[in-house]
Amino acid sequence: MIDILMPRLSDTMTEGAIAAWHKKPGDAVAPGDVLVEIETDKALMEQEAYEAGVLAEILVAEGENVAIGTPIARLDDGSGEEAPPVAAAPAEPEPEPHAQPQPQAETRPQPATAAAGDRRPASPLVRKVARERGIDLATVAGTGPGGRIVRADLDALPSTPASASPSVPTASPTPAPAPAAAAAERVPFDGIRRAIAARLTESATTVPTFTATASADVGALLALRAELNAAVGDDARISVNDLLVRAVALALREHPGVNASYSAEDGGATLLHRRVNVGIAVASPAGLVVPVVPDADRASVSAISGIARALVAKAADRTLSAAEMADGTFTVSNLGMYGVEHFTAIINPPQGAILAVGSGRDELALVDGEIVSRTRMRLTITADHRIIDGALAARFLATLVSLLEHPLRVIA
Repeated sequence: MIDILMPRLSDTMTEGAIAAWHKKPGDAVAPGDVLVEIETDKALMEQEAYEAGVLAEILVAEGENVAIGTPIARLDDGSGEEAPPVAAAPAEPEPEPHAQPQPQAETRPQPATAAAGDRRPASPLVRKVARERGIDLATVAGTGPGGRIVRADLDALPSTPASASPSVPTASPTPAPAPAAAAAERVPFDGIRRAIAARLTESATTVPTFTATASADVGALLALRAELNAAVGDDARISVNDLLVRAVALALREHPGVNASYSAEDGGATLLHRRVNVGIAVASPAGLVVPVVPDADRASVSAISGIARALVAKAADRTLSAAEMADGTFTVSNLGMYGVEHFTAIINPPQGAILAVGSGRDELALVDGEIVSRTRMRLTITADHRIIDGALAARFLATLVSLLEHPLRVIA
């Protein structure tokens, strides 16, 4: 018998949630079969079987969240050896009796209480969520193995204030008043949203940052893009963001001090990255994710376009792997497609900087004494001031603007 453990699927993962089991107890399992889908702090990922056998038991039901290394299922490999028993959650201590129990005939029936509910089979996480929501577990029907209460059972219940007492009947049949206008629906964080909250809180509270903005005339860039797309099929079309990623990568190669991270070891140091791996901020159904285009300074625009399309599609399907979101050295966040002209972005640690890109806008300009129309795009860098000074950020932006205004250098 083999215990299947919650795997560590990313560097920052400390726990995972069972999204879906692909096998049920009694099913034959072969190496390479997809056993389960696991939601990590970054993505929804499939876990394959490494051994052959029969799935004997599912220990963690769909919807439950457990720490890495926790047994989630058992596989009968035919060895005849029993797996060690799974450690049960410590039982809640029984209250000390204050008096001798009375005979059965005189015992008063007790209402269902939270203490009684806590003895229902449920994980510590489920008990914690139930306490936060004021839910009596004695009133919840468990859908997990053996009637175990899982997180999904709580999520399916209507939200109940912690101070409510649903087990106590009201004195009159008068209907409850309508909820106040300010009532809010509580949406618990999933693993990815918790990771986003933790990382961005760390970035905003521990990294001293500054921002700088430059404006680029992107008329020639847009004309070049139109010419390139006219020569290729729809499946190979190049976006403005593809050209931006390539231009950013070339600017980072020229200014390696921006392609860097801060290290606190030995009194502090700047880590200059040898590779230029550009992350692309993508809005996915699970929240913000940052897949990475590796070695973007050495890739052609068409190659970057193909890689980016594949990564965005995987983000939409929640199938990005940990490797596809690892080792980024700089991030580009583009909200131009939403009509946003200018914004500042929060650094994605441990990177040293991030670029916020706005939409191209037609503006009037005075050129050689004549009023002309120009399409300008605003670019804002947020940088870690411990390793990047204002002058370095300004030189990086100047190089980037020059590349965007002379786009043949971007595709050369």
